[in-house]
Amino acid sequence: MGQDFTADKGAAAAFAEAVFDDYSIGNTAFTWAPDITAGWMSGRGDPPGGRYNYSTRDDIWLIAGGLRFHYGAAWAWYRPLFFSVQPTLHTGRTPGLSGSYEFTLTLGWQAAHWMMGVRHISNAGLHLPNLGETMLVGGVTF
Repeated sequence: MGQDFTADKGAAAAFAEAVFDDYSIGNTAFTWAPDITAGWMSGRGDPPGGRYNYSTRDDIWLIAGGLRFHYGAAWAWYRPLFFSVQPTLHTGRTPGLSGSYEFTLTLGWQAAHWMMGVRHISNAGLHLPNLGETMLVGGVTF
């Protein structure tokens, strides 16, 4: 749970994520794991306006699936650092999330029973506007 930001306006957000077993990428120190996320971001209640005429009233429900990458040996101090890439589908339209298809990128640290990271959801310029949503995420792992 946390708060996301677009154009200096915050909104509540919550995510549930499942990360599966790691697989080696050839003989390298890189691994990948399937990563699935479901989430919600509350609407901000602003009326339509601006040059794109989108409001921020819509609550956003999303589902994303992709890959999480790690680097290093299992005992390395930096091994818990990860980067994930997930194509994303969502409901609603806002200036930050203006198309049905987005991309979720997360850079974080996964410890034994907690996770912290920075997440950005954007359409990578496929549709205007392309403001995206950026948030700090933290959670408990099971």
